[in-house]
Amino acid sequence: MQNLKAAIEHLASLGEVELRPEARETFLEFRDALTAGKIRAAEKRDGKWAVNTWVKQGILLGFRLGELSEMGSAGGLSFVDKDTFPSRNFSVGDRVRVVPGGSSVRQGAYVAPSVICMPPMFINVGAYVDEGTMVDSHALVGSCAQVGKRVHLSAGAQVGGVLEPVNAAPVIIEDDVLVGGNCGIYEGTLVRARAVLGAGTILTRSTPLYDIVRGEVYRATDEKSLEVPEDAVVVPGARAVKKGQAAKWNLSLYTPVIVKYRDEKTDQRTELEDLLR
Repeated sequence: MQNLKAAIEHLASLGEVELRPEARETFLEFRDALTAGKIRAAEKRDGKWAVNTWVKQGILLGFRLGELSEMGSAGGLSFVDKDTFPSRNFSVGDRVRVVPGGSSVRQGAYVAPSVICMPPMFINVGAYVDEGTMVDSHALVGSCAQVGKRVHLSAGAQVGGVLEPVNAAPVIIEDDVLVGGNCGIYEGTLVRARAVLGAGTILTRSTPLYDIVRGEVYRATDEKSLEVPEDAVVVPGARAVKKGQAAKWNLSLYTPVIVKYRDEKTDQRTELEDLLR
């Protein structure tokens, strides 16, 4: 992919790139590779996640090259978007279950065989959704988000996307994670393998994560996103405000809390997920 990488980086640096006759052909080659999972916005190298800046540049190039186009209609609703990122059409050969009911996946998103899409859900461009994952009703996988194998994104879960700045890490969810209903994972948060997020848990760069098992507090820094440890079981919690008027009013602020690490009892409760696949 080195030639494609060099071509994308060159085109991304140009002004009025839409006037270049080779630009759209190069972009379509890039989009096909992205849709097929041959390239991705972030990947693990030597045990650490790294951002592929040039892939994000390629996605942004697609928006620069695209022209507004009517995408068809469904149920009387019309859709108008950049013609460089139409919705994907799946076939039986893709071995992806897309249950009827209003779901949408954009071209430029990789959806692996054995993924299950429950309606209505949305997977945005640049996202990578690996094998055996279920994207449940009203769940969102944002642009460039990376979702591992056998993940369950429960109903209403929101996985934020990070397209700009191009060097910023996207939200990453590793293998075998269970994301409960109405969870929100944003701003480049990294959820390590086998973690469990209880319903309603919100994770952002500005939200500290309290580990009452190990006595630690995990925070994002300028160089590093918030990270949820492997096997952690996280639930919504609160911490008291001890200063000012808020203390007089006995107010508390939301915070996610690690209450335990996965054990046999936790695994038994999550075994039912396999039956749905």
